[in-house]
Amino acid sequence: MTERAGAAARGPLAGIRVVELGGIGPGPFAGMLLADQGAEVIRVDRPAEAGTPSRHPVLHRGRRSVVLDVKDPAGVEAARRLVDTADALIEGFRPGVTERLGLGPKECLARNPRLVYGRMTGWGQDGPLAQAPGHDINYIAVAGALGALGDDGEVPPVPLNLVGDMGGGGMLLALGITTALVHAQRTGVGQVVDAAMTDGTAIQLALIHGLLGVGRWTDARGANLFDGGAPFYRAYRTSDGGHMAVGSVEPQFHAVLLDVLGLGDDPLFARQHDRANWPRMAQRMAEVFATRTRDEWTAAFDGTESCVTPVYGLTEAAHHPHNAARGTYYTEDGLLQPAPAPRFAATPADRPRPAPVIGAHTREVLEELGLDAAAVDALALGPSTTTR
Repeated sequence: MTERAGAAARGPLAGIRVVELGGIGPGPFAGMLLADQGAEVIRVDRPAEAGTPSRHPVLHRGRRSVVLDVKDPAGVEAARRLVDTADALIEGFRPGVTERLGLGPKECLARNPRLVYGRMTGWGQDGPLAQAPGHDINYIAVAGALGALGDDGEVPPVPLNLVGDMGGGGMLLALGITTALVHAQRTGVGQVVDAAMTDGTAIQLALIHGLLGVGRWTDARGANLFDGGAPFYRAYRTSDGGHMAVGSVEPQFHAVLLDVLGLGDDPLFARQHDRANWPRMAQRMAEVFATRTRDEWTAAFDGTESCVTPVYGLTEAAHHPHNAARGTYYTEDGLLQPAPAPRFAATPADRPRPAPVIGAHTREVLEELGLDAAAVDALALGPSTTTR
């Protein structure tokens, strides 16, 4: 499938150019979020990967891909010329790496004072751990989130890489870049955005810290309202090995929950917020949920205002009637993926272009930069087509 070359982008970020220095995880996720909303994102990839399909076909959607050797002076100069044309840059290396390459913020901002220079790291640009390696699980552990998950006495569960990489990393960087872009457009002054996954994880704990500070949360796992301690806010196993998610916090929803379960007259549940009885309540509810299959409970709760829903897997969720009606997921060339979010009424974005073959736009972009034919020939290490 050919990309829609030349088509004017739509979306609230149409007209914004972002250069993404090839990285993994949260940096590409930020680039995807910006591209999804109409930004022109040009990813600079490594020569060793030229001509190969993307290993991350969802995270890399909506881009153009350029192959440049940023360890070679000519490649660095081409990258600088590309950054000169950009509104924002994304890099996800350890602190100091882009400086050593000659693509650090000082040099880039000197050439392009309006540039928003987005930096994505786990630990941040400074601090005792700034140069230490790490992954999502390490960042959320040190930030305090991992230690708040799971049941007391059990090993903390790993929440995929949602809390650190995606929510605390890529999404935080996308917010930082768009915020700094507003400032740059108003003042003509760019700046560095230091997005650290430890910081992003910590700020996601704002509600919990607020509750802790006023005595409505304890610094213990599995004993609180939203950590599985409450019997009315947790998941329960069904007879077929499925699960139901219960979020019946408000009293009116809790009353419906008990009614459907046949526990409305059970004195054990007379006081919803009696924490001393929460373990016994949860045990009793678990016994009841275990008597029917997930689909049977889904039917029993259907149409009720109870805040009880079935728990779906990744592929199954796409076919839920609500997700299907809203187009929350879509499939292109057999690849299931989430649709862009959030949705904008006045400036809706197009469906993202598929991820390109790495280096597919090298020649095209270099020619746009005004490089002469010999320079383009020397630098165009990737395929010269604009097809996937």
